[in-house]
Amino acid sequence: MTISQNECFVELASFDDLARYACAFREYPQRVYSQEFGGERVVSCSVILANTLLIFYTPLKKSGRYISYQITGRKEICEIVESTKNISHYAPIVHMESEISPLPEKEEKIIDQFHPIHVKDLGSLARLTYDPEFPDEQNLTLFALPRKKSWVLGYITSLDMDEVYYNFNYVELDSEPTKNFLKYQGNQGKNPEFSDTIDHGFSYFPIIKIKNEHPIFGFLD
Repeated sequence: MTISQNECFVELASFDDLARYACAFREYPQRVYSQEFGGERVVSCSVILANTLLIFYTPLKKSGRYISYQITGRKEICEIVESTKNISHYAPIVHMESEISPLPEKEEKIIDQFHPIHVKDLGSLARLTYDPEFPDEQNLTLFALPRKKSWVLGYITSLDMDEVYYNFNYVELDSEPTKNFLKYQGNQGKNPEFSDTIDHGFSYFPIIKIKNEHPIFGFLD
């Protein structure tokens, strides 16, 4: 059986969400591309799934060579800059004249569509990010997206058997998250809380907001 491979574009809520995805808590920031898409210039980061190139993107408001990302006190600073002179995390921007891959865009049938799995609480979701096989290479990224009249917050996992299956493990939220990180306080026996402040002694999970509900996350109604 031949399985087609394609691209899937998912728009993020803001440029800051893309910068956070490419840089936050990464030892080596992601490579970022700019290209023409849908009649405008966008900047994007991609994830390679089994049969899909998943591309997170947002409109490119300013041209430059790097995305600069830093957190100072209670402020997250995300910018596009020309040089790497200051202390910051930098994601290199590659400006493309052609499309970034030869794969077709076929969002009407996504082979690697995630299977939604409802998780009981935020603490369980945070603990799910621990991978005993690769304890030093944790992926801490959480995704928030609008769902019906509210929002969900979730974490992507995969199950590698004869084929690869992807799960979107999620919790339901009462409202849209307004802060950029989930702070885990398991060492104090407290529940996680949303935070914009980074303090020593805690684990933090960057929250990436999706602009609109997208079929790749598997919600069918």
